[in-house]
Amino acid sequence: MLCQECKQRDATVHFTKIINSDKTEFHLCENCAREKGDFMMKGAEGGGLSFHNLLGGLLGFEQPTMSGRSGQGSTHQRCPNCGFSFQQFAQYGRFGCAECYTSFASQLEPMIRRVHGGATTHTGKVPQRTGGLIKKRKELQAMRNELQQKIQQEQFEEAAVLRDRIRELETSLEQGGK
Repeated sequence: MLCQECKQRDATVHFTKIINSDKTEFHLCENCAREKGDFMMKGAEGGGLSFHNLLGGLLGFEQPTMSGRSGQGSTHQRCPNCGFSFQQFAQYGRFGCAECYTSFASQLEPMIRRVHGGATTHTGKVPQRTGGLIKKRKELQAMRNELQQKIQQEQFEEAAVLRDRIRELETSLEQGGK
């Protein structure tokens, strides 16, 4: 595919811009992309797009300045285990050790909420063919929790229905998990 601007070089930069449900696609060569300015390619050593800079932009980091400071929280805090700073995480896109997650928990939580739509815990998915038993156990635990809530709220008729469903599920689990 040729560049839409110069119509001479191969398009190596493919950029999609969506504004109010209007989708516009650009197919540009690297030179025209730099000139046009719609897609800035600074940040990586070779002039290409850096995944860490992309991730940093998605997470709300500012680019590091010459002083090594960023607009995201305290940059002086360091992990007591490895000495890694939050600024280094912003720059490299990874932590120095497992203890960093605990050290920077207060700064990570808002980012995790933003990326995961408000959730801070990962529930994951269980494969259908291998996880039937696990799925039923999770369902059983959720029903038990709901039963306790119904009892506390004195909704005894609904609690009795839940109790019967729990017994049925427990029986089916005891008979082979089907």
